[in-house]
Amino acid sequence: MRNDYLDYGRHSRRRSAGKKTAIAAIVVMLIAAAAGLTVFFVSSYYYEVIDEQDNSQYATPIPVSVAENMQDEGAYAQTGIYGLWYSSQDSQETDELESVYHPEEHLWMGDFKDERPRVTAKGLYISSNYLVSKFDKAVSLVDETELNAVVIDVKTEDGYITFKMESDTAREIGALTDSIPDIDKTLKKLKDKGIYVIARIVSMMDPKLAKNKPELAVTKKDGTLFKDNAGKAWLNPFKEGVWDYLLEISKECVKVGFDEINFDYIRFSTGKGMNDVDFTADAGDRTRIDAITDGIRMICEEIKPMGAFVSCDVYGAIVTSTVDAKIVGQSFYRMSQYLDYICPMIYPSHYADGYYNLDHPDMHPYELVNHALMDASKVLYMIDSDGNKADVRPWLQDFTASWVKYHLDYGAKEVRDQINAVYDSGYTSWLLWNAGVEYTKGALQRD
Repeated sequence: MRNDYLDYGRHSRRRSAGKKTAIAAIVVMLIAAAAGLTVFFVSSYYYEVIDEQDNSQYATPIPVSVAENMQDEGAYAQTGIYGLWYSSQDSQETDELESVYHPEEHLWMGDFKDERPRVTAKGLYISSNYLVSKFDKAVSLVDETELNAVVIDVKTEDGYITFKMESDTAREIGALTDSIPDIDKTLKKLKDKGIYVIARIVSMMDPKLAKNKPELAVTKKDGTLFKDNAGKAWLNPFKEGVWDYLLEISKECVKVGFDEINFDYIRFSTGKGMNDVDFTADAGDRTRIDAITDGIRMICEEIKPMGAFVSCDVYGAIVTSTVDAKIVGQSFYRMSQYLDYICPMIYPSHYADGYYNLDHPDMHPYELVNHALMDASKVLYMIDSDGNKADVRPWLQDFTASWVKYHLDYGAKEVRDQINAVYDSGYTSWLLWNAGVEYTKGALQRD
């Protein structure tokens, strides 16, 4: 397991010049080779999250522990037996740390009496189309195995809502559809079978709202809409109206009977072209992490008293990487102070070679998941036990990443290895992801 969670780069002492030209030439060649290898490995190390981003603004100094740097200046300095590292800067060190590891200053929602019954969810994702066309097949897998939860699309990557709800904004922009013709009937069938139902809301990726209300969208410096590598427009997390819309949809989901609201893509885009975006006017003195965290906090304050749970999907890399956290706006530590569940997407195929000292992570499903969840434990250890602390419920890989050079064909063993890693890491809940909704039944225990 790597001791340096972040990409700190490599540092070497300058060697004094030798007397002989041959020795000097060899030294120069060795330094050049080392530099080339450093660039290669560093550039590939975080390709998954910071691809095509200009990160020259982030230094890569020698690591400094949180406790060592902050000493007695805050609860976040109490790292416990695990320790935790962050990338310090020559300037604004405290501000950098505050952004990622800012503690709640008082007991949040201290007067909220939580009587919601918790469920140890073991679930899978089901698209709205699959749910309607193959309802019986989807439900039978849950009936016959240890599964007890499903995650259903409510707001898609294209910005459409999958059932008719009372949302003025969605109606105004033409986002309402009847992909799920009778949501009440569908939810009743699921709940009659004792299935815990989670509403998946794709958050900041929303071409529909961005096109119709460009004032809420991410725009480039020339005023045009920013679009990611897939040509999709995104919403601006610094805009209050964006969060109002997400809250509006969330409340409607609770009203029709969803047990939990799950926010996916609740982050800033990492697509090509983000360097042409200037958030200064909208952000003020707030960071990207502030924008995402503040929005989540507001939604939790509204949704929890209604009786539903709130969860968010996050990149696996942000668990310990402050660099990635600041780019996408997701702080595992800060989000966990408000959410009921935090769901790191720790798919082995999404980690670069060498991560956690694994030559090819996709070929080590158990080890990758175990390492990632142990890191999650280290971060959550820092949160005051008197306050809110999210439960970790990871997304696991139930698909073969054939596009990865060194990969395994994922079957029953590979999927079950990940599930076992969850248990061995001290956690009890998990979700399976397969975009085509083709799951490996053999990996699941019989009910």
